[in-house]
Amino acid sequence: MSDSRKGRLRRFVAFLLAPSARWSVLALLVVGGIGGIVFWGGFNTAMEATNRLEFCVSCHEMRDNVYVEYQETVHWKNASGVRAVCADCHVPKDWTAKLVRKIYATGELYHHFAGTIDTPEKFAAKRAELAEHVWATMRANDSRECRNCHSFEAMDFTHQRARSREKMEPVALGTDLSQGSTCIDCHKGIAHRLPPRDD
Repeated sequence: MSDSRKGRLRRFVAFLLAPSARWSVLALLVVGGIGGIVFWGGFNTAMEATNRLEFCVSCHEMRDNVYVEYQETVHWKNASGVRAVCADCHVPKDWTAKLVRKIYATGELYHHFAGTIDTPEKFAAKRAELAEHVWATMRANDSRECRNCHSFEAMDFTHQRARSREKMEPVALGTDLSQGSTCIDCHKGIAHRLPPRDD
């Protein structure tokens, strides 16, 4: 870098670090505060927009594969009329955990742009790997997103089928002998088709 360029850079940095001669500290704080609120509001709005079903199925990989399956499940249409959308199952409600999930999701964009899942055949080939990853995440957080809607306290076991009650009630009461099981261990395939198994 030439000396004149270094000099200009030093003057620019000095200008950035020097106290303002034109603006009061209060004016700078107000402008900075308003700018921060606008940035924060825009950031949160954009993050919430990515939780919408329309956003989730805007790429053909999701629209043509898992979205079609999801529309055939109880999470799409049921007697109570309550619909769980993609974000309800795949995005935490807690802001910090949600931010971490969104950052992680940007890595998933690689597969979209690299074309590794852009045909039904390629998607089917990666399906087991993708499903295992989601299941591992759900196991690690004790099916946190399932529990946002489903709670043992709200379950009426007398209205469940006998087999469901036989499995769910011991877990709710803490008398389940298979300690460590979580929702996803028994409820794989509840919203999407199970991948083919090798065994």
